[in-house]
Amino acid sequence: MYSYKVVELREKMLGGKLSGEKLEKVLNEHARDGWQLKAITSADIKGRVGPGGVEGLLITFERRD
Repeated sequence: MYSYKVVELREKMLGGKLSGEKLEKVLNEHARDGWQLKAITSADIKGRVGPGGVEGLLITFERRD
């Protein structure tokens, strides 16, 4: 059996512009907990306040139970 985890990554959460270095840090943090990268999807992610969305990534991880 597998478990899946989807992480929403917004530019604001990374302190501005999405960069390879910042994304690498997030991937490595999850890898340490046994999560393996399954997919990365670019998406408009709804903000918490007001209409519209912000550019971000949906990162899908997988691991064996």
